[in-house]
Amino acid sequence: MLNAEKKGTFKKTDPFAGRKKLIFLLMIVAMLTLIARALQLQIRDTGFLQQQARSRHIGTVKIAAYRGRILDRSGESLAVSAPVETIWVNPQYCKVEPEGKTKLACQKLDDKKLKHVAKLLNVPLAKVLKAFDPASHKQFVYLKRRVEPFLAEQLKQLGLPGVGFIREFKRFYPAGESTAHLLGFTNIDDQGQEGLELMHNSTLNGIAGSKRVIRDGARRVIEEHDVESIKEPEAGQDLILSIDERLQYLAYRELKAGALEHKAQAASLVILEAETGDILAIVNQPSFNPNSRKGARVAHYRNRAITDVFEPGSTMKPLVVAAALEGNYIKENQLFTTSPIKIKGKWVKDGHHYGTLNLSDVLKKSSNVAASKIALSMPPEYFWRFYNSVGFGHSSGVGFPGEADGFLPEYFGWSKFEQATLSFGYRISMSTLQLARAYTVLADDGLLHSVSLVKRDKDEYATRVLSAKTAIKVRTMIEQVVKKDGTAYKARVSAYRVAGKTGTVKKAGKGGYGDDYLSVFVGMAPASDPKLIIAVMVDSPQAGQYYGGLVAAPIFSRVMSGALRVLQIAPDEEQSMSVLLTKQ
Repeated sequence: MLNAEKKGTFKKTDPFAGRKKLIFLLMIVAMLTLIARALQLQIRDTGFLQQQARSRHIGTVKIAAYRGRILDRSGESLAVSAPVETIWVNPQYCKVEPEGKTKLACQKLDDKKLKHVAKLLNVPLAKVLKAFDPASHKQFVYLKRRVEPFLAEQLKQLGLPGVGFIREFKRFYPAGESTAHLLGFTNIDDQGQEGLELMHNSTLNGIAGSKRVIRDGARRVIEEHDVESIKEPEAGQDLILSIDERLQYLAYRELKAGALEHKAQAASLVILEAETGDILAIVNQPSFNPNSRKGARVAHYRNRAITDVFEPGSTMKPLVVAAALEGNYIKENQLFTTSPIKIKGKWVKDGHHYGTLNLSDVLKKSSNVAASKIALSMPPEYFWRFYNSVGFGHSSGVGFPGEADGFLPEYFGWSKFEQATLSFGYRISMSTLQLARAYTVLADDGLLHSVSLVKRDKDEYATRVLSAKTAIKVRTMIEQVVKKDGTAYKARVSAYRVAGKTGTVKKAGKGGYGDDYLSVFVGMAPASDPKLIIAVMVDSPQAGQYYGGLVAAPIFSRVMSGALRVLQIAPDEEQSMSVLLTKQ
């Protein structure tokens, strides 16, 4: 039996068989798990994973829209937008342990390179160091906004880590100071802040577009790889003004020269097209440079010709005469004695003794006494309604930010003395633009024109205030003001007939009337068929002279003379015409 056992065969057992089975089973489970996971990722979670990938490496960026241009009536650019780059930094970029060239770039980001950046961009070194400081925990820091493209390109060449660039636009004003008060300016986000930029911001402002871009691990845009355009930016609309850039500069130059000559505190000037009411030029002093406002005072941003009011003085007298003639309260050939008169216990008198004057001489000599008598000949309500009808006491309607209404007291509260003083421009206030507008009734044969800063073919809102007969009579009378013995001989323009009126007004202050004056002149030419109206106001001249005929009238003369020639308006002075015909 023992032999039989020795002869039998024994099955050889594997001590590791159990372990192998376990390992094989684990491998099968792992494989099935991987397959299940792969199916899950490839089929069920595809959308989620794609969205996560897009959120990390595909982003949406805004595309700045081009702001509309502002053009003068001939298409000359007064405000344009130029492309610039805004530079930003992700200070966390060097924290992510980038590989390859980027890692080397982070290692080489030393103070010397950062000093070069500060010098290149003209920003403080402290600001640059802060922008690149990972300890700030910020992921977006502006390094400098609206940088010229050539500087941005130089910065790109440095290969700085974590630096990004955004395309924006910067506003530029080719005419500089001469249009500063009119156009205003935009802020760093290209939104209007003053002037027409603010008034027409919604029209000029474009609609930003957007696009999808690829970002790297530091969230920087890889500029060569735009994924798709989502929405194209829409450029803003251009704005065509009534302004003539040539006249705007001429008016600015002469007003500045006059303000400096007379050491004036401020000054304003308006040129209107007599037959339409279009504003051809509107300037102020002091001005500022809208392209670089560093150091400019906020008070200098104000468009005084539209926003500031003043008492207009004797420039009201032609309108008082026109109102009285139109209402038949005086006669064209009526005579007026000019001895001082006492009204309600207060004296009204002239600077000189003029004796007896006809209507034309009342305006020529600018008699306060005669003007008071004419004003008092009219019922208060009628007088008030006429002043109101030529635009006093309410806005001229151009819609400019801060536009003044002026002040015209209600007639039912007038005393006799107040009614008298209203005839020579006290107790009433208006802007330079309102004053110029009122004179359209004399320049365009009785029609009061609306005024506009935007170019238009004709004035749809003109209203008749005077008969043509009355307007022409008064216009002929105020031609005498510019004659040699009138108050505005210095307002004359060679070869042209000029009609206008001076105003010299004591300046009102908080405690009443002080020692300063306002010098005013408003006139038109050619007087035979007026094409232009110019109003000039000089505030507080300090060089010795303060009369409107000596301060404001010469400025008027230089501007009107230049404007008539720029616009090629034919002379109308009889003597000059005969000389021209003889030469031909």
